[in-house]
Amino acid sequence: MTDSTTKYQPLLDWLQDSPISDWGETLPDLLKSQLRRERWGDMPAWERCLEQLPEIDPLSVDFKTAVCIGDPSLMDKGRRQQLQATLMDLHPWRKGPYQLFGLDLDTEWRSDWKWDRVLPHIQPLQDRLVLDVGCGNGYHCWRMLGAGAKRVIGIDPSPKSVFQFHAIKHFAGDQHAVDVLPLGIEQMPSKLRVFDSVFSMGVLYHRRSPMDHLQELKELLRPGGQLILETLIIQGAEGQVLVPEGRYGKMPNVWCLPAPDTLVSWMRKIGFSNPRVVDICETSTEEQRSTAWMKFESLTNFLDPEDPRKTIEGHPAPVRAVFIAEAPQF
Repeated sequence: MTDSTTKYQPLLDWLQDSPISDWGETLPDLLKSQLRRERWGDMPAWERCLEQLPEIDPLSVDFKTAVCIGDPSLMDKGRRQQLQATLMDLHPWRKGPYQLFGLDLDTEWRSDWKWDRVLPHIQPLQDRLVLDVGCGNGYHCWRMLGAGAKRVIGIDPSPKSVFQFHAIKHFAGDQHAVDVLPLGIEQMPSKLRVFDSVFSMGVLYHRRSPMDHLQELKELLRPGGQLILETLIIQGAEGQVLVPEGRYGKMPNVWCLPAPDTLVSWMRKIGFSNPRVVDICETSTEEQRSTAWMKFESLTNFLDPEDPRKTIEGHPAPVRAVFIAEAPQF
């Protein structure tokens, strides 16, 4: 990209007349800094991938029941194969699935299953301003838009994930009020207190200080706004928490897995109103697995081959839970 802010111009225009216009003044320089070619040696290849995507009107999109873009009749088998080869330059694809003109982009995670577990428990997203922290390539951002959100902003520090999002948006169209920014939560302005809903899914256990993460999330919400937090947990009583000394499921950056009541107590201590757990689910090898679009190791390789109830290191196998809470009213 000649100018890394070009794709964000609709968002920057919206910010000018928003309650957080000050952020709009500093965001362009931050985006340019995050997307400097000198920082990411693979960026020229990602840019070429976007440049090679065909220009084609999708005619139809569905973000409510899936992320399905384009009528399959608009693209013959040969063009779909070419599209697959182009998008494979952004491998690995972890969050999805996506359907593009009849091409099934079968990602590592069945992120739609997580969305189906979360959606029944949250306040309706109709006309809400939504932030998705650690959103990856933005799959859930599209689903939030499909659920009626007024505008969705996703943040993720992985530039390849951001390019994957732009590949999908290339076909969906720039008219959709959804963006993914190459930022971590620590790069968000402090105490914005503007978002109606804030999602943090699959992030907490990667943070050295879970209490600081909860505080950051609370300060992004407007008074009465809703936090939706999904994370790895352990089964246990209040006060119990697993702090892996080494890796967890071969991941080096897992800092803590609390018991559900432990996390609820943390949320209450930070000042959230009515924190509660609404779903607990064991992660299966059908929900997270290697595919043609993610050819590296996945959950099967992270579990003890003789006892799948344990990780390869001997920790309890992955169990994930969804927590809901509201920011206090001022």
